[in-house]
Amino acid sequence: MHSTEAEDLVRPLLWIGFDGREPTNDARALIAAGVSGVILFARNIGTRDECRALIQDLRGCSRGKLLLSVDQEGGRVARMTEGFEKFPAMRELGALDANAVRAIGSKLGAQVRDAGFDINLAPVLDVDSNPLNPVIGDRSFSRDARVVAAHGVAMTLGLQEHVAACGKHFPGHGDTDKDSHFDLPRLAHARERLDAVELLPFRAVIAAGIDCIMTTHVVFDAIDPGVPATMSEKSIDGLLRRELGFEGVVVSDDLEMKAIADHFGVGAAAVKAVRAGVDALLVCHGAQRQHEAIEALARAVVDGTLPQARVEAARTRLQRLSDRRVRP
Repeated sequence: MHSTEAEDLVRPLLWIGFDGREPTNDARALIAAGVSGVILFARNIGTRDECRALIQDLRGCSRGKLLLSVDQEGGRVARMTEGFEKFPAMRELGALDANAVRAIGSKLGAQVRDAGFDINLAPVLDVDSNPLNPVIGDRSFSRDARVVAAHGVAMTLGLQEHVAACGKHFPGHGDTDKDSHFDLPRLAHARERLDAVELLPFRAVIAAGIDCIMTTHVVFDAIDPGVPATMSEKSIDGLLRRELGFEGVVVSDDLEMKAIADHFGVGAAAVKAVRAGVDALLVCHGAQRQHEAIEALARAVVDGTLPQARVEAARTRLQRLSDRRVRP
């Protein structure tokens, strides 16, 4: 296979971001060339009508169906704010019963769909078991894994009345004392503890039929020592796919986060993540790193480091998600 063919093959595995209220020329070109998704942040989103117009513009760049995603968790993680209803943080929802959480999830999903999106990158399924955690905190439903599981299922079912939900951050970012945006966290818990706490909410939402799960850039010693979950075949193909039975789309957290970019490089990490079983790679900021990921994946397909069958499987899952969730 030539490198040009290989780039065409791997490009749909990328979900990109860009700066500003209008698509950059690089973003337009990548969408036209075949990336399958775009993630929008507060830096991109104005009012509902401006958001809809931007999404319509982005969809117009694509030759096929384009998956639009956003982190609209509620509380302090809300990308849509200007004229949008404000939703409580998941910690506040943890005090409600599951029926109430499902109703709020449905309302939130309807808002996300009305703005033009296909996927809400929520709910957070991390168990807030470490008070020193700098990044999760009130984004988690509870310090009790059973509450996180029950409310995670309720939120998922509510959201998925309207859009795809994406549970995060697999296999669990709740007990770390470092933020993977800036460092590479490590968890030394035994597997028994992971089963009882971190993995419980993920098992529950998989059984409930969640569409997507996002990986975390955390090293789990009991699963794959020294290897972040995003790049770990034992974590993704082994644990998430084979053991937990997840058949939906696996999305990486942003490969530009320092836990990955500073320790491994975006291109090398992209190849390892797809080999591990990740279907969609988030590269949320720079065009240079987006091209780096595509070129590295293409080279790996050409030289046989990355099996073509693995790429085809990812493309099939992404197409299935597009067919089910992208609406005009």
